[in-house]
This record gives sequence, structure tokens and C-alpha cells, in this order.
Amino acid sequence: MTLKLDQLQARLETVFGPKLRAFKRERGEITVTVAAEDYLDAALYLRDHTDLRFQMLIDLCGLDYSSYKDQPRDGSRYCVVLHLLSIEHNWRLRLKVFAPDDELPVVASVNEIWSAANWFEREAFDMYGIVFDGHLDLRRILTDYGFIGHPMRKDFPTTGHVEMRYDAQTQRVIYQPVTIEPREITPRVVREDNYGGLQ
Repeated sequence: MTLKLDQLQARLETVFGPKLRAFKRERGEITVTVAAEDYLDAALYLRDHTDLRFQMLIDLCGLDYSSYKDQPRDGSRYCVVLHLLSIEHNWRLRLKVFAPDDELPVVASVNEIWSAANWFEREAFDMYGIVFDGHLDLRRILTDYGFIGHPMRKDFPTTGHVEMRYDAQTQRVIYQPVTIEPREITPRVVREDNYGGLQ
């Protein structure tokens, strides 16, 4: 395994050189970070370069680093992480890119490079608000069309803002402010000698 990682590391350093913002090798895996402006080119190189040939996108997800390890973050808040597989060379790679603007996080779409990115990018947009420039069908995929906000952001309220329910009188779905009554849950302690038929 170490020899394979050495080969992959050498090839990545040769192909990308100074364009690698960060290189991390731990637990038998390699993670590379590139700048947002180099992200699309890096993805194309990873797929098409004969020394790399990462033909398969396994996963793509968003991350919110605003309170990572409970410490203030120095740098961009939103990150997109890709997990790639090269069938030809039998190795895996994690590619990371940070959106440069925290107010409106935008990175390029890799949907044209790996078609599997379609729903993954829609999920990251829906959950984190990360916009994928060039995605042809970027819309919510897990939440309702009228949903406000992005629920996986660390500043999203845990109770939400509105709740949805079916109203039998109007015979339609309605939205109303969240109604949560605080309550104290006290566990029930059974102190019967023959509880459950045991004697």
C-alpha cells in the first residue's frame, strides 16, 4: 500500500506542482487541496491525464468549517470534497476546494466531467447553499421548494423557522411558525417485585 501511495504522490506532484495548495497523506489516504480558480482544470487533469486516470467520482459533498474543532477559522468557510477512484491504477484520492466568498459560496461544477456529480452538487447546494457554476439543473433536491435556508450550515437554527402540516379544513398543506413546547422528560422507574412476570 505504501508503494502505491508513493507512486500516486509522485505523479500528483509532477502533474500539479505548485498548483497544489495543500497535500495531506495520513491513514493510507491522500487528500489534495486546490484553489477555486484551478479546480476545474485539476478535475480535468485528474480524469484525463494518463498517469492519473480518475474515471469515477464516488462522492461529492459540502462542508461548513465555521466552527471546525470548536476553534475560530482563519480562511474560507465552505468547502467541496470529491472522492475519486482510478480503476485503471487501483487508487483513490480526495480532492478539496474552498469557495473564496463566504457570503455567496461559488465553485465550478464538475457535472460535465463526471455525470455522477449531478445529484451530489444539488445536495450540497440544498444543504449548504454552495452554488455550482455551470450546473444545468441546480435546484433543491432534499428540502421543499419553499424551504428557506440551508439546514446543514452550522448557523442554521436547530428548530427551523416554519413547520408544514396538512390542514383538513382548507384541504391543503399549510406553513406556520414552529411551535415547540419545552418539556422535561423524567424516566419512569419500575419498582414492582414481580414486574414482567418475574418472581
